Amino acid sequence: MKKYRIGQIVPSSNVTMETEIPAIFRARESILPERFTFHSSRMRMKKVTKEELEAMDAMSLKCAQELSDAHVDVMGYACLVAIMSMGRGYHCVSEVNLHQETVANDFPTPIVTSAGALINGLKVLGAKKVSIITPYMRPLTDLVVDYIEHQGFEVVDSIALEIPDNLEVAAQDPMNLPEIYKRLDLTGVDVIVASACVQMPSLEAIDLIEKESGIPVTSAAVCTTYEMMKKLGIEAKSTIGGKLLNGSF
Repeated sequence: MKKYRIGQIVPSSNVTMETEIPAIFRARESILPERFTFHSSRMRMKKVTKEELEAMDAMSLKCAQELSDAHVDVMGYACLVAIMSMGRGYHCVSEVNLHQETVANDFPTPIVTSAGALINGLKVLGAKKVSIITPYMRPLTDLVVDYIEHQGFEVVDSIALEIPDNLEVAAQDPMNLPEIYKRLDLTGVDVIVASACVQMPSLEAIDLIEKESGIPVTSAAVCTTYEMMKKLGIEAKSTIGGKLLNGSF
């Protein structure tokens, strides 16, 4: 039985990434033989502002070194908006920089950023038009919309819940999302992003909304997990997490 170490670079106030990603992997363990352990390194951030996000992003390299010391098999950078607020296409730059740290530490490790993973997940699902829900203030939500559109998608609609405090974001009840999504314009939409943020819980609601709306539903956390499985070279499948993880891809 193969065991894998999953490394996560996490904002210090983020608690959801270390809940939802392991939950998806544990659900996978109920149907497939591989086993997983989870290891995190933190970068300071309390308020979700552009200034704090930029300062935090600079700490990500030290986190990559620390996780590299633990010889993790894959690393996930668990803050979508930090990457997207740094400018269009920045996930590519971040992934290269973080990978270089692991190379310099003599343990080259595949890197996943939640920003890059969301973009890739939408491509895998064949999305052209999407509608998204974010916890961010409207200016940051607009940055996220611009980032996604720059990657070739049309964002038909976006809901910004405007919660500046990161712990308050984590305290949101995912079971509010089946009501919230109904406020989205879903005209011609191929995919609903129930949470374009790895701190806002959505995992419990994804399969529910997907069933009710008849539209594939995903989240930054689901896409990150999918991408981690792909980088590990294992079957990208679980019993939860919507269409992306149903084994079709």
